[in-house]
This record gives sequence, structure tokens and C-alpha cells, in this order.
Amino acid sequence: MRRTFTPQTVDETTYYKLLTSTVVPRPIAWVSTISADGVPNLAPYSFFTVASSVPPVVQFTSIGRKDSLRNIEATGEFVINLATEALFEEVNATSANYESSISEFSAVGLAEEPSETVRPPRVAQSPVSIEATLNRVVEVGNAFVVMGDVTMITVQAEHLADDDLPAFDSLAPLSRLGRNEWGLPPAVRTIDRPTTPR
Repeated sequence: MRRTFTPQTVDETTYYKLLTSTVVPRPIAWVSTISADGVPNLAPYSFFTVASSVPPVVQFTSIGRKDSLRNIEATGEFVINLATEALFEEVNATSANYESSISEFSAVGLAEEPSETVRPPRVAQSPVSIEATLNRVVEVGNAFVVMGDVTMITVQAEHLADDDLPAFDSLAPLSRLGRNEWGLPPAVRTIDRPTTPR
């Protein structure tokens, strides 16, 4: 027997929790931006994916108008830093509601590193960063989907496998689950895609 939940019969907060407890695990975009006044900002977003590979476009969703979104609209640039198990406490700490005049890098003790193609700094401790320029912002309900054209991906060399791709076990990425739960790197299976249908 299944229970049913409709947006018309469940309050918005409960429906949000239902969605985020169901769509799991979700990768985390740890987004660094810089304000028009030059103040760095860093915040995690768990509605994150690749929008296109040719051209390369990444996207994340901001529920409401937050500092990250305002900064991107003002400057047209951002960086997605990989959120890893080793940085778990720092990633969580940057989700707090800091004043826009405060840099989360400084507040939680993270080192900034200059990016190659955009003004917002990278998280020096993060093994992978994706630098991007604003493609578009799409308003959807109470949210804003931010799409960015990828201008550079940097990977710390020790996290590259022999094929020059990031090694999943070395990266140890975090994910978001429901409630206050986070996902740690799972067990990995490998299987080749079939070349023909069964």
C-alpha cells in the first residue's frame, strides 16, 4: 500500500523535505563567488548537475535569492568546488546565513586560491574546481536555476588516475540526503554499457 502526497494537500516546507528525502543522493556544488565590492562568498547547493557537455555547461539551483545568485548576476562569474569527505565540517559551516559583508572563506578557515579564468577564488583545499561564466538564470517557482559556461576545470594532480580522469575513491565526494543527513563515498561497482539491446 502506498501513501500519496500532493502539492495541494501538503504544506510547502513538508513537500520540500519529501522531495529532498526522495531525490538522493545529490551531489553538492560548493559555489564560490565574489561581490561587486570584492567580498568572496562560499556556499553549498545540493541541486546541482551538468546541463550540457557540448558546450560544457553546469547548473545549480538557488532556492530564493541568496548572496551567490546576487554575486553571479553582478559579476557574471562563479566557481564550483568539489565538496569532499575531508572538508565535511567546512562545507556544512558555509551553509550558515553569514552577512554578505563576511567572507565564508575567512569565517570557517579556508584558504583562497586564485582561479585561472574568473575572478572568484577557488577553495585551495578542494581537489577539483570548475570555473564558469554566467550563461543564464531561469526562474522556476521559488527557485533560480543558474547555468554557467565552463571555462576551466582544474584537478590536483594527485587525484588523477592513469587515464587523466579524477579517481572517485581519491576524491571522496560528499552528497546530500534528506533531513540533516549527508552521504559519504559509497561502494563502487563497474560495469560496461551494452553495445546492443538484450
